Amino acid sequence: TQSTIQTVASVARWLHMEPTDIVLISNYTGGGFGSKASGTITSIIPALLSKKANAPVLMRVSREDEHYIGGARPSLHGRVKAAFSKEGRLLGVDMFSIGENGPYEQQGDAAQSGRIVSLMFQPEAMRWRGLSVLTNTPPRRAQSQPGGMQGITVFEPLLAKAARKLGIDQVAIRRLNAPAGKAKVGPANARGQRAYTTSAFVKEALDKGATEFNWEARKANSGRRTNGKVRGVGVAMSTFVAGSVGFDGLFVIKPDGRMYIQSGVGNLGTESMSDTNRVAAEMMGMPWEKVDLTWGDTSKHLPWSCVSGGSQTTHAMTRAAHAAATDAMKKAREIAARTLGGRADDYEFVNERVQRRGGAGLSLAQVAQKAIELGGVYDGHELPKDINAYTVRSATALAGQGLMGVARDSYPRDGQTFSYVASFAEVEVDVETGKYHILDYLAVADVGTVVHPKALGGQVLGRSMLGIAHAIGQKWVYDQHYGVPLAKRFHYNKPPSILDAPQRMAWTALDIPDPESPVGARGIGEPPVAAGCCAILNALSDALGDDVFRRAPVYLDTIL
Repeated sequence: TQSTIQTVASVARWLHMEPTDIVLISNYTGGGFGSKASGTITSIIPALLSKKANAPVLMRVSREDEHYIGGARPSLHGRVKAAFSKEGRLLGVDMFSIGENGPYEQQGDAAQSGRIVSLMFQPEAMRWRGLSVLTNTPPRRAQSQPGGMQGITVFEPLLAKAARKLGIDQVAIRRLNAPAGKAKVGPANARGQRAYTTSAFVKEALDKGATEFNWEARKANSGRRTNGKVRGVGVAMSTFVAGSVGFDGLFVIKPDGRMYIQSGVGNLGTESMSDTNRVAAEMMGMPWEKVDLTWGDTSKHLPWSCVSGGSQTTHAMTRAAHAAATDAMKKAREIAARTLGGRADDYEFVNERVQRRGGAGLSLAQVAQKAIELGGVYDGHELPKDINAYTVRSATALAGQGLMGVARDSYPRDGQTFSYVASFAEVEVDVETGKYHILDYLAVADVGTVVHPKALGGQVLGRSMLGIAHAIGQKWVYDQHYGVPLAKRFHYNKPPSILDAPQRMAWTALDIPDPESPVGARGIGEPPVAAGCCAILNALSDALGDDVFRRAPVYLDTIL
C-alpha cells in the first residue's frame, strides 16, 4: 500500500474487523505509481492464512504474479475532432473515449480524460462522450495521472498537428490556449456553473521553458536531414489534481525541548512524510535537528491524514501542519502571557523561545512544562471538536506530555487544486534504422511554493521518465481470446533503464505560491507523466511528419 492511515479502513472492511483492531506497519513503501493507493484486497491473503496457521505469514509477489493480480493502467481508445481559429485559438472539441476497464469495479479514467482535456486546453466549447467496457483481462486500476495521462496523450499530438497546419509556433499555440488564473474545468452543473481552479501559471511555465531550452534556436534546426538522421523538437503541457483538504495535524513539544511530530502519510521515497511537517517546525522556530518524527506504524498514535496518492500529500498535509502549528502558537502565547503578563499578541517566536517584544520570554521547553501544569486544551486533555475520531484517539494517548498542537485544516479554498508541467524535448531519428535517441529534456513545474527542491526534482524527472516509457516502449499486451497477459516479464515488456533516459535531463519550477493555501504548495506526482510522454511524441512528429504514427508507444518498426 502507498498509504498508512487511509489503508486501515480498507483492511478492516476486507477482514470484517473493527479499524481499532488493525495495526498497519509500512515504514518504507518505495515507489508509488498508483493501483495501490489504499491497498488492494490481495494484501489480506497473508492475514487470512496467518489466522488459519496461527503463525506469521509472508507473501511474496513476483513480477509475473503482478501481471495477473496487479492493477494495470486502463487503456484508452479515443477519437477527437477539434476546431481552431486561424490565430490558433481552440474553438471546439468533440471527444469520444472508450476505456478498457478490466473485469471488476468501474474505473474513472475514461471520464477523467475529458475533464482534464477541458482544463488543459480550455476549448470555448466541448462535447465529451465515452464509456468504460468490461474486459476479460487482469484487473485495471488507477495509475499515475489516471485518465489525465491518456486524455492529454490523445489530444497533444493533434494540437501539434494543428500548429503545423496553421503555421503557428508550437509554444505560441499552447500559450494561447493554456489555462490561467481561475481556469474553468469540466462540465457545467445543473445550475449551469462550472468548477474552476485555485490558480494556473502555465503561460509563465511555457515562457520560462522556451527560454531555458533555447527553443527558437533548436526549432530552426529541426527537420534537417544529415547523413540519414533528422532532429525534431517538441513541447507539451499537462495537468492533474494536486491536493485535497480537511485533514489533521498533530505534534507535542515536550519539556526536554524537542518537538515530536506524528505523520500519518505513507513514505514513497519522496520524503513527503517529513517534508510536509517541516512547516510546523519552522513556524514554531524549532530546528529540524530537534524534531522526532513518527510515521509508518498506526499503533504509534498517528493523525487522520490523506491518501498517499493523487498528488494530494504536499498540499493536504502542509495545510494540516500549518493548522496544528497555528494552534500550538496560540496556546504558547497564551501561556507566556499568563506567566509573564501582557497580551498574548505581544509575544513572538525567536530562537526556540516565546519572547515578549523587548522583554522577557520562555523557552519552548518551559512552555511545554507550563502546558502540563495548566492541562486542559494546552496539553491535549481537551481537544478540538472538529478533528477526526482517529486523531482524537491518537491525541488522547499523547495528552499530558507537553504543549500539544492539534487541529483540522479548515482553511478556506476557492477553487479546485491542480498542478501543471510544461515539457520540452529534442530527439534525433535514424530514418534508415528507425532508432531514435532523446537528446534533451526539460520540465518546468507550476506547483506553487517549492517545499523541498531536491525531492521535487526527483518527482518531476522520475514521473517524466514514466511518461517517456509510455512513448518509447511500455504497453499492455494480452491474449485476445483468453485475456491472459503475454508481456509479463522484463524481456517482454522492458521498463526504461538509464540507457533510455534523455542524454540531458533537467527541471525547474516557477515557485509561485498558490493563493488558496496558507503555505502555497501543491502536489506534483501526476502532471509530469503526460508531459514527458507527449513532449517525445511531438518531437518525433516534428522530425518525421504527422502521418508516421497514430498511437503510442512508437517503435522502430512503426517509423520504418
